[in-house]
Amino acid sequence: MSVFDEEPAPRSRRGPMLLVVFAGAAVAMAGAWFVLSRRQPPPPVEASRPGPTRPRPEPKRTPTPSRETPAATDRPAAARDASAADPGPADTAAPARTGGVLRVRSDVPGASVFLDRKFLGNTPLDVDGLSAGSHRLNVSVDGYEGHAQAVDIGDTPADVDVRFKEVRLNAAVPVVHKHGMGSCSGRLVADTAGLRYDTANASDAFAVPFADLEGFSVDYLKKSLRVKRRGGKTWNFEDPNGQSDPLFVFHRDVEKARARLAAR
Repeated sequence: MSVFDEEPAPRSRRGPMLLVVFAGAAVAMAGAWFVLSRRQPPPPVEASRPGPTRPRPEPKRTPTPSRETPAATDRPAAARDASAADPGPADTAAPARTGGVLRVRSDVPGASVFLDRKFLGNTPLDVDGLSAGSHRLNVSVDGYEGHAQAVDIGDTPADVDVRFKEVRLNAAVPVVHKHGMGSCSGRLVADTAGLRYDTANASDAFAVPFADLEGFSVDYLKKSLRVKRRGGKTWNFEDPNGQSDPLFVFHRDVEKARARLAAR
């Protein structure tokens, strides 16, 4: 045998390494398959369907006032028809009277007229624009007795004719007549014809012309009024409430009328 004997050929190392690589890859693939097989896909999520969209209300816009003349379509139909019929300027109508009308005349011209204590003017007088309703009218002139009355102002003119030269008398007062046996009550009335006592007691009632009056006087302290027929009976009257003023006012009005009648 030679000194230089042949050494045995070394075994190849590539085979075992390939086996190791293939085994590792197989294990990795098996593990991945195992993991993926146990995972389940999540359930599909249905997309939510949006509900019907409501239109948002538009904010109200306040129209800006314009200084320009409105269009024909913006005016009422009546105005459009009127403008179409008469395109020219309209005639200015006379202003209508506002309120009632009062006309005052008097047989003495220049008398002062007052309505509810407010001076209106002198007669002859025509006034309009007065408020409707009941008012107090006073007419006066120097040298004559003043005239006062209620007047109603309405749709039709109120006409008042004052006769200062005419004697007017229409006075009345409630009285009690005391006589020898008891008493009776009634009304003492005066007009241009004279005095009259109206009562339910027919035997006490009377009517005396002014020319037949012999006595007509009032006692303010005794609160009595005395009436005496010429050459006849005498009556003593008292106020039912024991007052003197009503008897005094009645006596004053009668005496003023008697004086005017006597001066005619």
